[in-house]
Amino acid sequence: MATDDSILKHMLETMEQSENMTPKQIKIVEAAIELIAEKGYHATSTSEIAKRAGVAEGTIFRHYKTKKDLLVSIVIPGLTKFSAPFYADQFVEEVFQQTYDRFDDVLYHFIKNRFAFAEANIPLLKILLQELAFHPEIQEALKKVFTEKVYPALNKTIDHFKAKGQLMNIPNESIVRMIVPTILGLTISRFILQPTIDWDEEVEIKRTVSFIMNGIGKD
Repeated sequence: MATDDSILKHMLETMEQSENMTPKQIKIVEAAIELIAEKGYHATSTSEIAKRAGVAEGTIFRHYKTKKDLLVSIVIPGLTKFSAPFYADQFVEEVFQQTYDRFDDVLYHFIKNRFAFAEANIPLLKILLQELAFHPEIQEALKKVFTEKVYPALNKTIDHFKAKGQLMNIPNESIVRMIVPTILGLTISRFILQPTIDWDEEVEIKRTVSFIMNGIGKD
């Protein structure tokens, strides 16, 4: 299960308060998220969801016409509408509204923050990765959050360290394209692809920071 500061907990609390969902509906959504994260959407049946939620399968269909309806109408909007903006704001405050002497430090705290976030939200991270390619609504929602909340803060930070002479004079968009996919790939490898591998997290983070800086930093 997710930890106390996870998206899942925040999402369920928000749904319960703003959507007037019953305790049974909350259990259904929670069970669906857990099972889809474990097995994937197509391998998860409504009977399994019902069993884990402790409700009759018919209860699911009283609220949602199909399993697809459950995913699209609850899980995906819940993740993107309620949780993504909240956590984007938190992310920007924790990483980009701090004072750093070097851009290396920004990258280090960027990665540490995303690691902590991923570790607390592995079930929803798995669903996001599994379903992102198949649901334009997820793509658009995440794009909107990044464009409106994360990119402006990152762009301002890049401008600041360019002015200090620490970064190459190349377009900020290019720098962002080098930073974000690299950190995302490291995070996915750590928590989804190789969660049991024995590695030194600090060493790997510092290697990744060095790799990025070799591409965008000035000697």
